[in-house]
Amino acid sequence: MATPRRLHLFDVDGTLIRGSAAALEISRQLGVTAEVGELERRFVAEGLSPADFAVRARELWAELTVEQVSAAFEQAPWLEGIREVWADIRARGDYCAVISLGPSFFVERLLEWGVHAAHASAWPAVPFTEPVVRSGILSPAAKVSTARRLCAELGIELEYCVAYGDSLSDTELFRVVGSAVAINGDHHVARMATHAYDGGDLRDAYRLVSG
Repeated sequence: MATPRRLHLFDVDGTLIRGSAAALEISRQLGVTAEVGELERRFVAEGLSPADFAVRARELWAELTVEQVSAAFEQAPWLEGIREVWADIRARGDYCAVISLGPSFFVERLLEWGVHAAHASAWPAVPFTEPVVRSGILSPAAKVSTARRLCAELGIELEYCVAYGDSLSDTELFRVVGSAVAINGDHHVARMATHAYDGGDLRDAYRLVSG
């Protein structure tokens, strides 16, 4: 019997970007890291909703340019080996996708690195002329519904999915997939993960599930 194809699902903030997040890297370009850092703290500690976070971040990023987005993406502390892992997944006939609560104009740049699909919160194009639409901002629960939709499109069962994440926003997805890899994970995911990896190279984390 042929080995079933697998779908690898990657979080971005804190996972592929080690110790940081798209919002923080964008804010660094604009000199508002303290303000957005406070929003991040409230998101984790006080239950600030992803939609409220996005609306307030949009206000802080009112003058954001495409050039600043490019600089934020290029200067982010990405894990090593991301392109190589995605190339290996493709070579095996498997699939890979990123699912992130971060802004689409940042996350979708990962398509250029070889991921099959990139799903993120729908933000207006940069430079901004439109407000954030709350209904387009993803929640942790939306990670699960997005994974289910991808599985249906690809003909893959959730038990053959591998999720990679680092924190509270990944726990709902960790509960439903066949394997879960905590990458530099906090206490929320540590007890739920099938495997755990601490370090700076995605290739080492991927070896835990790829053999």
